[in-house]
Amino acid sequence: MRLLHTSDWHLGQSLHNFDRAYEHQCFLDWLLDTLVAQQVDALLIAGDVFDNANPSAASQHQLYRFLRQASERVPHLNLIVIAGNHDSPGRLEAPGPLLEAHGTRVVGSVRRGADGEIDLEQLVLPLTDRDGAVRAWCLAVPFLRPGDVPRVSAAAGTREADDVRAAESGDTGTMGSGSTETAAAGDAGAAEAPAPEQQQAGDPYLAGIALLYQQALALAEARRQPGQAIVAMGHCHMVDGQMSNDSERRIVIGGTEMLPAGIFGPAIAYAALGHLHLAQAVGKQQHIRYCGSPIPLSFAEVGYQHQVLLIDVADEQVSAITPLPAPRAVPLLRIPAKPAPLAQVLEELAALAPAPAEPHAQPLLEVRVLLDAPEPGLRARIEEALDGKPVRLAKIETSSAAREASQHDPAMTLDQLAQLKPDDIFKRLYAQKFGNDAPADQLSAFAELMLPGA
Repeated sequence: MRLLHTSDWHLGQSLHNFDRAYEHQCFLDWLLDTLVAQQVDALLIAGDVFDNANPSAASQHQLYRFLRQASERVPHLNLIVIAGNHDSPGRLEAPGPLLEAHGTRVVGSVRRGADGEIDLEQLVLPLTDRDGAVRAWCLAVPFLRPGDVPRVSAAAGTREADDVRAAESGDTGTMGSGSTETAAAGDAGAAEAPAPEQQQAGDPYLAGIALLYQQALALAEARRQPGQAIVAMGHCHMVDGQMSNDSERRIVIGGTEMLPAGIFGPAIAYAALGHLHLAQAVGKQQHIRYCGSPIPLSFAEVGYQHQVLLIDVADEQVSAITPLPAPRAVPLLRIPAKPAPLAQVLEELAALAPAPAEPHAQPLLEVRVLLDAPEPGLRARIEEALDGKPVRLAKIETSSAAREASQHDPAMTLDQLAQLKPDDIFKRLYAQKFGNDAPADQLSAFAELMLPGA
């Protein structure tokens, strides 16, 4: 059976007020062709379908048109969508009865019955082949909030931590020799985090997540027949996951956000994750993956290899993981590569010669300037250098060597802050930003602003 793992589309997103609908449509058109060409049996969309909880009518139309076209072009296709932290669970699930008629199953939230027990049936979904035979089971678990998980006491949470540690130290799934490694590994620069047992022990929320996956897995194991694999979906931040600082919303609940890989039991052949925009494996567990976002959602993601992942499953195990690079319809440019003095920046902008393109397909540009003093006419000078060039100026980022160094200065106490006067704060901020004392004319202008009635 062949699965395709994608996530974090963020339909409706704008980048510094520039609409991304054209880029998203190019990706969706490419994805449709890929589903057909690669003979995909199941499409797993692991959350953050929309960029916000109240998506525009245009972005909703974009999604539902894609789902209809996918079911038409690949009639046997299983489409499973889970909600991410950006999505509204109720809004995503609302058209569910209509979507199910076309092969799409949407899980926006965890439902409970009249007795308060979690409806696990909703989370454990069969995946069928083109002949209608069940070939795998999917644990379709959306982004989980504290009210979504089973209630676990602190003592029980410690016991859950022991179970997670046991799972992490044992056999957590293997891949056949035909596996193809992803181009973007997540080890380099991974975020530091407490050890999994430190996060899990005594935390009812994390213990509840682990218990929910255990319960769903137990149901899937009870239902599967020999030769049927189990895959999991989730939208979460895993320990060691590398994130994009500019575009990802941190998931912080009760001061804890990162989940240990041990929540995915050894019977799970593959875990399809969403939330982090860089394609990466979780630690050394090659069968637990983020596919990443299909387009760069900030200029910090310019260097990412955006992709989707093809997952081949045979005999209850993953036999191959193959990254498919997603074409970039609109280039994102950072000029210069590192912040530089204004004179150098203007020279590079003047030499810029991108290919002519329709306005909606012109490159989006971030200009990075290193300053040692205020530059009131900065935007006008940059726009003048770009006059007539087929690019769209999205952002001007200013920085200074002094500002970078000041980030490591010790924080002031409340008593120290209380003793500062407005002009003291102005002087300190100027020195932090530009590395030298504020000039007399600016101090005088600031003093004039502070006069009563000014």
